Amino acid sequence: MKDNIVCSLIGLAKFVFAGLVTLLFRLVTPLLGLPNVSPLMATQLAGAKAYPPWIAGLYGFLGMVVLDALTSGIGPWTWNTSICYAIVGVFGGYYMRNRPVKLADFLAVSIVGTLFFDVATGIIPTLIAGKTALESFTLQAPFTARHLGGNLFFALFAPWFCKAIMRNPTLELMFIFRKAQA
Repeated sequence: MKDNIVCSLIGLAKFVFAGLVTLLFRLVTPLLGLPNVSPLMATQLAGAKAYPPWIAGLYGFLGMVVLDALTSGIGPWTWNTSICYAIVGVFGGYYMRNRPVKLADFLAVSIVGTLFFDVATGIIPTLIAGKTALESFTLQAPFTARHLGGNLFFALFAPWFCKAIMRNPTLELMFIFRKAQA
């Protein structure tokens, strides 16, 4: 008698879908006067809740690399932003791992993640470049306000996205392998 072994590719199709939606937002929103507003953090955190934290870290890392490759080109900033988004995904995954899916957790991690990201990719590099702390903060504050507003807006939909898409087993990409008869 042959047994079926079912293997899931850890939501690969879901992450590809989320990545494409995120990329579309990132390409369209600057045309609407909303640069750097996208659902990347929300989709990443929904994935972090549904899958191991390293998967969400990889999603954030690749999301930034692909975006830069298609828009501004790959440069030193790519590695800084990609690593920061990977850290946010891993941290978010560990923070939310044993908690129920709640809006408050998505909002909290979005706030902390956005502030971490903007300090690491905006304030610290300008300080290294020789700006004063006041100049760095003044230059970064409007960007961070918009970035935080966008991430909090999309975080409102993250619990639904997590439950309806990322944790939905019927949307898994499955492969069925046949176990050889002994």
